[in-house]
Formats: sequence, structure tokens, C-alpha cells
Amino acid sequence: MSTLDRRQHQSHAPATARPAPHIPPRRTPARRIADDAEALAVARQLAAQFAVGAVVRDRERRLPIAELDAYSDSGLLAITVPKAHGGAGVSNVTLAEVTATIAAADASLGQIPQNHLYMVEAIRLGANAEQQKHLFARVLHGDRLGNAFTEIGGKSPVDFKTRVVRHGDEFVLNGQKFYSTGAIFAHVIVAVALDERDRSTLVFLDRATPGLQLIDDWAGFGQRTTGSGTTLFDDIVVAPAQIVPHQDVFDRPTTMGPVAQLIHAAVDVGIARAALADTLAFTRQHARPFFETKYQHGYEDPHLIAAAGELVTRVNAADALLARAGRITDAAQADPTAQTVAAASIAVAEAKALATEVSLHVATKLFELAGSRSTLEQFDFDRHWRNARTHTLHDPVRYKYINVGNYYLNDILPPRHGAI
Repeated sequence: MSTLDRRQHQSHAPATARPAPHIPPRRTPARRIADDAEALAVARQLAAQFAVGAVVRDRERRLPIAELDAYSDSGLLAITVPKAHGGAGVSNVTLAEVTATIAAADASLGQIPQNHLYMVEAIRLGANAEQQKHLFARVLHGDRLGNAFTEIGGKSPVDFKTRVVRHGDEFVLNGQKFYSTGAIFAHVIVAVALDERDRSTLVFLDRATPGLQLIDDWAGFGQRTTGSGTTLFDDIVVAPAQIVPHQDVFDRPTTMGPVAQLIHAAVDVGIARAALADTLAFTRQHARPFFETKYQHGYEDPHLIAAAGELVTRVNAADALLARAGRITDAAQADPTAQTVAAASIAVAEAKALATEVSLHVATKLFELAGSRSTLEQFDFDRHWRNARTHTLHDPVRYKYINVGNYYLNDILPPRHGAI
């Protein structure tokens, strides 16, 4: 890495930056989930377990290593591996519901697997037969794939400076990434790098690869335990078998973008569900009536009742759009054409746009309905808004509405990339 690259990293690294935690190789294989019903049942069990310590993990920025090991053990990280490779090959409707269920328990644990699952879809669509055999086997074993995608300092988040360049029969990888969600917990780091033709590729690296450095320097006010910090690549020698074409999956109609965004939308729906549940429970138990009224309890106030009804309706609408987007994405996977993939992208964009707005809205209205007591730090209810605000900044809703409008008004198909 150049001296300039190191200075750029130092300029944004917080004083609390730490080396990544030790993540040993997995010794025992993960559970094999058979079908959609089992995936949903396991997700509900795991969510109940994750919810117990969610407040403490957020408040103390405690990394969820034990929880992610349980996630790996559960088999949920392999539910989208195709049946032909030994996976459950669940529907996208199930994938979205599993993600939302976990995110409602702990939004960070809902988001961390997003990039892992994105890479599983990328392997399905872009890897050759030998690569699929090897990588799917690792996923089925329970190995976690970490993201090293976005960079800072460029014109846009996808203005990549990270390169993988041929040297004889091998390649050399150099660069740095930020927002590397989940990388510090991963067994395999997946770097997005440009090749000599300026085409994006995925480079799969074992965690212990010389020249790979993971830094725990994520300091965002929300999604605090996602580990979305810095990854550095310094003259890493790479074999051709470690490189999977990535740009190719967008050159033709595929569900790469819709699947990626469906998972993001599901995280936001999960946050909205959690905020709604806390709003209703706390308002019912603790909200006091306004002193100008003669109600005995806050929950008797028709203004509170109407507001609660509005929140429930909005969250149910987000749920419905998420399930609809999953069904349309399933149809596109079964028959990927320009039209079916565009329909999936638009359906997911609709779900993501609404989920963004609903998660922020419910997380804000929580305090208005529940009252001053709900702001006490012991409840940590502000985490819902912080998590929603942080996670929904991945891509701007305003452009989703433009793509949706152009599709329905002007018959213009949306672009094909990972953000729609």
C-alpha cells in the first residue's frame, strides 16, 4: 500500500481503532437446513436468543462474536445455497422473512449476513463449476463471507482504486476498503477489485492471508456492532481460482441486484417491527394521559389510539411489499429476462423505499406516543432510530422513486447494478 493510501486511512480512522478479533477456523460443520419451513422456525428461535442481549451489545458496542457463531451453527447462512449443491435453496420470500426476523431482534445481526448472502448469490451467478463446488462447501460448513466492497475518498462509493493485477501466472491485490460490514467476523474476506480491463471482480481470501489487515474502526452512531470498518490489502498474491467475475452478472439480466436490495429492505422492515413492538408495549404500560383530559390511562386517549393504528398499518404495508418483492424476485430467478429482472428490481425498490420511510417514522413516533420516560437510557429505544437512520443511508430513496416512476410512467427499465 502506498504512503498516500496509509495517510488516507489514518485520516478517517478513529482513535478507538483496534485490530480485528481473533476468529478461528470452524471445527464442526453447521446444521443443514432442509427447507423454507425449517429456515423460518430456526430464525424465530435464533431471534429470541439474540434479542436478550441486544440492548447491552448496542450500548457497550460489544461485538456479537458468540451470536455470529450461533448464526453459523444454525445453518441459516447457507439457506440460499442451491439444492444441487446441498443447500436448502429457499425462496426469496423466506430469505426476506428470515432477515427481517433476525433484524427485529438485533438490527446489526440482521445486517451482518447481508454481504455474506450477497456473495452466495454472486457465486451462484458468476463462479465456475469448480469455484462453486469449493465455495458452497465452505458456506455449508458454516464459514462466513465478509464484505470488502465500498471505498472512501473517491468521487462515489464505487469509484474503486483497489486493483488485482496479473503477474505471470498469478495476480497481486492492493487497496483499501471502508464500510466492510461483517469482515472482522468472517472466515473468508471477499474484496471487490478492478482488473486490468477495469472490470469488477470478487477476490476470495482466507482470513489468515499474508498482507490482509482487518481493523475494527467502525464508529457510526447506529448499527454499532456490524464491524463495518477498514480492510487493507498489501501486495497479496492471488491465484486465478480465487477470482470470480462480478461485472459479468450485471451485463446480463440476473437477480444479483434485486436479491441484494431485498435483504437490505428486510433489515429496515425488521427495525420497523422492533420499534413498533416497543412503542405498543411501552405505551400500553407507561404512557400517561394528558392532564387536560379525564382519561385514566394513556392508552385510552383516542389520539394515541389513532397514532398506534397508523403505525401498525404502515408496518403491515411494508411487510406486504417485502413479501411481494420476494415473490417477484423468485419469478425472475426462475426465468431471468430483461423484463422479469426489471420487474424484480422495481418491486424491491418499492419495498426498500417504503421500509426506509416506515422504519424512521415508527422509530421517531415511539417517543411521542410513549412519553418522556421512554427516553431513559436504560431502555435504549433510541437504537431503533439510530439503526434505521444509519442502515437506510446505503443508497438514496430518491433514486428508487425515480426508477419506479420511470418504469411505470415511461416504460424505462431500471439500470442493472447492486443497488437496485
